[in-house]
Amino acid sequence: MNLRHFLCVAILTATTSVGCSQEQTEGQVNEQGMQPTDHIMDLKDKQVAMPRLPMFDRTFWLNANPEIVNELKGKVVVVDFWEYTCVNCIRTFPYVKEWHRRYSDDGLIILGVHTPEFEFGKERKNVAQATKDFDLRYPIVMDNDYTVWHIFGNRYWPAKYIFDRNGILRYYHFGEGSYGETEQVIQKLLREISPDAKFPSLMEPIRETDQPGAVCYRVTPETYLGFERGLIGNEEGYSENTVVGYRDPGEYREDRFYLVGRWSIGRESVRLASKNGEPGSIIMNYTAAEVNLVIHPEAERGFKVYVEQDGRSVTNASKGDDVRAEPDGKTYLLIDQLRMYNIVKNKKFDRYTVTFTSASNSFGAYAFTFVSMCVTPGDQ
Repeated sequence: MNLRHFLCVAILTATTSVGCSQEQTEGQVNEQGMQPTDHIMDLKDKQVAMPRLPMFDRTFWLNANPEIVNELKGKVVVVDFWEYTCVNCIRTFPYVKEWHRRYSDDGLIILGVHTPEFEFGKERKNVAQATKDFDLRYPIVMDNDYTVWHIFGNRYWPAKYIFDRNGILRYYHFGEGSYGETEQVIQKLLREISPDAKFPSLMEPIRETDQPGAVCYRVTPETYLGFERGLIGNEEGYSENTVVGYRDPGEYREDRFYLVGRWSIGRESVRLASKNGEPGSIIMNYTAAEVNLVIHPEAERGFKVYVEQDGRSVTNASKGDDVRAEPDGKTYLLIDQLRMYNIVKNKKFDRYTVTFTSASNSFGAYAFTFVSMCVTPGDQ
């Protein structure tokens, strides 16, 4: 592998603080402008070239064969690092898919690099299912051992690096946002191939949080449940790779999760380990508009996890995309896949407590992610 053109982190991240979770903070201007600008960063003078990508076996490719790495010369290439349970990655997909639709015939190649955050993300069937569910039609390589991640010196999900027809890095962006600016860079570099090319107007924002100048509130940080990175609130704490019985303390610290019942504690996740069908719960005290939870059905599939917010069933106005209701009004998730489940979409940004309860010992949970709410300039 040729590391001569290693993408130095010192060059690419010196002024960047964006991470893999929601990064807009209270009072922070959301730099997601959709209008053309003359002030786009252009790294042409850095002369940082795209590194030589390894020829992964075809079993690691989706929507393409390994030979695709030999077909990048003369193209504008967007290298997009993503992970299929990452909410911030998922929120970029409408834009990335539309760029592929708009510009692939004009010389654009979007190369998705799926670098897994969890062990289950290394399984082809899981990534292939996610690719199908999200309708991603551009080439994707499974970067299971972080080979491409390290070649690029990357540190974030999502992250986009744009190279011109000569393979020179011209632009990068970490996290959500800057969709209009990114599309404008794509158009600019495609015009270097075909100066007379005609392109559509830049995409309009699809969410309020994407509006130019939006100011977004600080949310609870991404919260992991396994002992390796988790911060459990129960006084019983963690006991690694064993089963622990947890009591409900009744009061919950801000931005912490709690377990109730018997749970098996793993490195990346927790899994219910009840006896005699006794239910167990996960309780999360959070501040955000939206809540997501990565859930792994360990053996059984099609079981229910009941969901409450602030001690009540989730209201119709606050139901996330994956929440259903029984005839008596109880709200629940039907756990049929290993993925991120969208739980709550509150209309008001505030502090809440969400509770998940199940009697299935297949209930395994990995991480909570949270989405902010933004105020646009006209609302201030």
